[in-house]
Parts: sequence; structure tokens; C-alpha cells
Amino acid sequence: MIGNIVSLFVFFAPVPTFYRIYKEKSTEGFQSIPYLVALFSSMLWLYYAFLKGHSFLLITINSFGCVIEMVYITIYIAYALRAARSSTIKLFALMNVGLFSLLILIMHFIPNGDARTTVFEWICTTISVSVFAAPLGIVARVVRTKSVEFMPFSLSFFLTLSAIMWFGYGFFQKDWCIMIPNIVGFVLGLSQMVLYGYYRNMDEKLPQHVAITGVRPPPGGVSEVRPVTDEISPPIDRSEARADEQQPQPSQLPEGAVEVVVSGDDLGSDQPS
Repeated sequence: MIGNIVSLFVFFAPVPTFYRIYKEKSTEGFQSIPYLVALFSSMLWLYYAFLKGHSFLLITINSFGCVIEMVYITIYIAYALRAARSSTIKLFALMNVGLFSLLILIMHFIPNGDARTTVFEWICTTISVSVFAAPLGIVARVVRTKSVEFMPFSLSFFLTLSAIMWFGYGFFQKDWCIMIPNIVGFVLGLSQMVLYGYYRNMDEKLPQHVAITGVRPPPGGVSEVRPVTDEISPPIDRSEARADEQQPQPSQLPEGAVEVVVSGDDLGSDQPS
């Protein structure tokens, strides 16, 4: 019962993420893979529950999982850009439709009911490990960008908590098919939370403002961004320019500020902005 309650929190954990997607009308940097894999896992465990029989709690929690993951995937497809939408639909068709149908077809060629249940149980175990590993795709991005903006902490937290609960259940039942994926899930979930805490602290240490000077980019103009040093460059000779055009003197800026330089023939007015 505790495991099912925690699993509900796992399924509800992405709600803030998808509320943000709905509000911004964009999937931004979020990925669909964790939700596609979670749906696949729920579908497999639901089928396993029907094979095993007398698994009411397993049926209810995974039925709910299938419904809510489909809602998440639908929202993602609705607001994703063309490339992300296309890859999500292809992966859904390949894994959640094609591979799932193939596995069910293979199970019907195993005549012994107990052997069929055991084989499918180990398949579910393997996929459950993938559920915990699915968010690792965003981990590489976190390390590269040093930002945790698109790695939801709540999902990692509740996956870790769920792994602890279900490992305890598998331990008391002496069921390795339940214990193994949840050992892996605990390690991966804990690693993601540690990574989140580390890079979140780095985000808080970043400077909160950047000094910028320059002019409004003209239509068709070319912009260049470069660091501003303490040394001020001498004024540019404008002797050949129009008589009424004056060159503004650059202001002293702190070291590490950014100067935006815009090139173009037409600034849209006689005087620089």
C-alpha cells in the first residue's frame, strides 16, 4: 500500500513541468523520453498483473500510470517544436506500440503459464531499470550547461523514494525481480539529486547582472558581442562622415562587462541610439 501511494506521487511529480509547458506554450529544453519509458513500463506491468492474477493493487496503480503518462505525452506533442514532436511520435510508435505488441505476441508462443509469467517478469524488471535511467539524458545537459533548469528535482526525489519502498517490498518477499531494479533506481535517483544540489548552488553564485552598452541593431545589420576591458579605445575618426554626425565617447565599464557593437549602414536615424 505504501509503495502504491508513493508511486502516485511519482506519477504526479511532473505536473509542475507540464503546467509550465502549457503556460509557456513551449516544451523548451524538456525531453519526452522519461514519460515514454514510464508509459511503456506501466503498460508492461499492467499486462504482467493480468498474467499473474490476483494483483488488484498492481492493476490499479499501473492503469492510472498509463492514463496520466498519455496525458503528459499528448501535452508534450501539442507544444513541442517540429523536430521534437516528430521524434516523440516515432519513438512512441516504435516502443509503446510496436515493441509492446511484439512482446505480447512472443508471450503467446510460450505454452507454460508459469514460464510465461517468469519471462515477462524479468522483462518488466529490465524496463523498470530503464525508467530510472531515462532522466539521465538530461544529466549530460546539466553537466554541459551547468544549469538544472530542465531537470525536475521532484521527479528524481519521488523516484528515489519509490525505489526505497519497492526494494523493501521485494526484500520481504525475497523477490529479486523487484529488488534489482530498485537498487539501481535508488543509486541513480540519489545521484541525480546530488547533481541537482551541486549545480543549483553554482547557479546561485552566478552574477545577477551584466553591463551592456551599444546601439539598437538595424534591420539587416550585424551584431558583435565582445568583452569590455578597462582600457578605453580612442575615438574613431569621423572626418569623412557627415558634419552633423558626432561619435559618442565610450563610457568606463567594469571589467568583465559586455559591449555590443552593431555594424550597418543605416541606423534608422541621423544620431546613434
